[in-house]
Amino acid sequence: MIDEQSDEQHGVPGDQHDTQSDQQIDTHSDQQAGVGDQQPDKQPEEQAKAKQGSSFWKELPILLGVAVVVAIVVRAFVLQTFYIPSPSMEHTLDINDRVLVNKLVYDFRSPHRGEVVVFEAPRDWRDTAEGEDFIKRVIGVGGDHVACCDARGRITVNGQPLDEDYVYRQDGIADSPADEEFDITVPKGRLWVMGDHRSASKDSLELYTTRDHDLMEATIPVDAVVGRAFVVFWPFNRAKWLSVPDTFDAVADPGS
Repeated sequence: MIDEQSDEQHGVPGDQHDTQSDQQIDTHSDQQAGVGDQQPDKQPEEQAKAKQGSSFWKELPILLGVAVVVAIVVRAFVLQTFYIPSPSMEHTLDINDRVLVNKLVYDFRSPHRGEVVVFEAPRDWRDTAEGEDFIKRVIGVGGDHVACCDARGRITVNGQPLDEDYVYRQDGIADSPADEEFDITVPKGRLWVMGDHRSASKDSLELYTTRDHDLMEATIPVDAVVGRAFVVFWPFNRAKWLSVPDTFDAVADPGS
């Protein structure tokens, strides 16, 4: 009886106390666990964002370096911008126009008639001893017979007259295609170039007349060509392609 009563008296309260304690502990643990579970959920996101921000700043110098290298390579070998400082190509190109020049095209072929090209001017063409880039239109290539003028006052290339609508015109009056008559054959590997503003251009014709008709001084070597100007991109209201005029399509190769 004592044992049984002792068991009942000690057991029941003991069981209740253990159960209550378990419930309190479990409940308290669950609440703590719940709070703990919410905090770790936010921490990985914050850590990921922090890592992304840190990674961006670490990669930024590399990205800038790559961009600079790409820009240098493109400028050196592919494309370059030039501005127009003189009236020699008016009004195809006006003063302060900006043009984009393809520096790669002539690695695969020679310049064609009618193209506008940028070239390193020969020493006798420059006003100073320093290197200077000129921009002109190719009229004749190596072997071409270029002459002025036919009965209508037009320059001919291999017997084909050029209708030069691009030549400078002001108030309805166009420049003469040439200041004087000439009849030449362009040396192999060289180009006869002229400005579209014929009366304001230092070009093959001017050098030919002022250098005792010396064709080597009047023409430029193909190797001196920097590239082909193919578009005016500034100012926006003058933006245009610098395509080859249709009149050059009818010009045959020499001897054909």
